[in-house]
Amino acid sequence: MGRVAVVGLDIAKSVFQVHGVDADGEVVVRQRLRRSRVLPFFATVEPCRIGIEACASGHYWARELRALGHDVRLMAPSYVKPYVKRQKNDAADAEAICEAVSRPTMRFVPVKTAEQQSVMVLHRTRLLLMRQRTRLANAIRGHMAEYGIVAPIGREGLQRLIEMIGDASDERVPPLARGCLRLLVTQLQLVNAQALETDRQIKASARSTEVGRRLMEIPGVGPVLASAIVASVADPGAFRCGRNLAAWIGLVPRQNSSGGKDRLGGISKQGHRYLRQMLVVGALAVIRYAQRHGTRRPWLVQLLARRTTKVAAVALANKTARIIWAIMTNGERYREPGGQAA
Repeated sequence: MGRVAVVGLDIAKSVFQVHGVDADGEVVVRQRLRRSRVLPFFATVEPCRIGIEACASGHYWARELRALGHDVRLMAPSYVKPYVKRQKNDAADAEAICEAVSRPTMRFVPVKTAEQQSVMVLHRTRLLLMRQRTRLANAIRGHMAEYGIVAPIGREGLQRLIEMIGDASDERVPPLARGCLRLLVTQLQLVNAQALETDRQIKASARSTEVGRRLMEIPGVGPVLASAIVASVADPGAFRCGRNLAAWIGLVPRQNSSGGKDRLGGISKQGHRYLRQMLVVGALAVIRYAQRHGTRRPWLVQLLARRTTKVAAVALANKTARIIWAIMTNGERYREPGGQAA
């Protein structure tokens, strides 16, 4: 077997496919491995470039293989798909990964550390708890509505229903239904306590880094977004400019240009959905504050005069993403436009 120069590794839970070529592009290894044999196999291979799709457990395998001395590159699965020939299977996927990682214009995903992934686990846990809290609250409201008991929207209305469920003297709710609703109330209280704990940990995570503290000075960027940005963007230098970061998040217009004619539409669903959601929510908060108390940003005032609120929020989120990139790469602090002009 010749010296392996480039390897495409198709990862999974149990079965892994290896496709390796030499410096001339000739196939020298095409092998199927069990999970327990992956690291021993690459320990016997001389240091080479290994391509992996940036999917589940991709960052873990990248860290492990880098520890063995290999040059590991992660790629978005959408960039690998065009290199798959005809039928899709593990061998074809590994060959496509090997071909894609050797392209000089390929864009790679920075490998995250275990600490950065831990912060994102915290964010995903908080998001799951929020969804569970909404489901439990809607279930309580729906079951109480079956007995003609409807409360106003909001936390106070939900608390009123919880008090009715705890009042055994209220005969509008049958005993069997009351017992089931008490179980839902207990779960809701537990989820609320767990959600508050994750909020506390996220705030501590955002304030623990110098970059996170500087990001929180930007209007529309709170502890949740600052913590998620620091954990998600492992290397801001991987983006050539702020627009590239905004495009990676998914805050730029979708293009369908041809023949020298530019056709721009709305933003697509591609990109980092969680960061995009947080940026748009923060932009809406800035816009609401500007509508009530005014702002020193002429650009935002003119934008609100000719565009709807949601369109302006996406544009402001795009601008915020560019500011985030500039602050992370230059090491500077946020400066208000009005103060800078003065």
